[in-house]
Amino acid sequence: MSGAEVGQIAMNALLLSGVLAVVALGFALVWGITNIVNLAHGAFIVIGAYVTFGLHDFWSMDPFLSIPISMAALFALGFLIQRALINQIIRAPLLATFLLTFGLESLIVNLLRFFFRADTRSVMTAYSGAALALGPVRVPYIRLGALGVSILLVLLLAAFLTRSRLGRAIRATGMDVDAARLTGVKVATVYAITFGIGAALAGAAGSLLSMIVPFDPNLGGGYTERAFIICVLGGLGNVVNVLAGAAAYSVVEVVVGSRLPAFSQAITFGMLVLLLAVRPQGIAGKAFS
Repeated sequence: MSGAEVGQIAMNALLLSGVLAVVALGFALVWGITNIVNLAHGAFIVIGAYVTFGLHDFWSMDPFLSIPISMAALFALGFLIQRALINQIIRAPLLATFLLTFGLESLIVNLLRFFFRADTRSVMTAYSGAALALGPVRVPYIRLGALGVSILLVLLLAAFLTRSRLGRAIRATGMDVDAARLTGVKVATVYAITFGIGAALAGAAGSLLSMIVPFDPNLGGGYTERAFIICVLGGLGNVVNVLAGAAAYSVVEVVVGSRLPAFSQAITFGMLVLLLAVRPQGIAGKAFS
């Protein structure tokens, strides 16, 4: 393998890790705070992609400018779903939340199929094919912009969780829900806000992915799997651990995909099985910070 190939693979892994970090952050936040493995996370990502596609197709809005709108819409949807549905079984056995979120994912996918059919869509801009050349390494402007947005979202989430009163309440609830309740934290509201933030991050991920890969209503399942693997690789301890998991996953997917694309998914899931057997808690514990 030449130096140019190694450089391109490293750059591709870096660019991919930023988007996958946003894909996994919302999933990890909801899992770490509410102890719910949200199987509808990928469906939220697809909704975000369609929001960006619709704003670009009908109003010619730049897809990067549509990200805040996508996040706001998905936050509202996630907040309402948590308060109306998930909050009713928040203390039920894990299987109940699995079934509810799985059913929710199926409902959203079928609604998307009804309204948008199964046609493959993509968001194309005037700069979609443009790239920055760093010697032999090619860096597409869209992927570079997506990396910048991803870094910004990660920093904003970390600052929110550590410096704001609501963020500290969310972390406290994740660490010890009974102690948080005794200090006056409104746990039900915190859970709804947390789920809304997770959905908003999924919406941002969908907006970014709509510019990078073609999508259809069935796209989300694969990204729910990726988010799960990243969370297991990194653990749910904090934002840094999710970034580490996203980086590790991205390196494997890019390296394997460049050499053995037919075995890419099998090898990454093999990593998951091995890690579950050796270190099931990942890099860190449950509390999210």
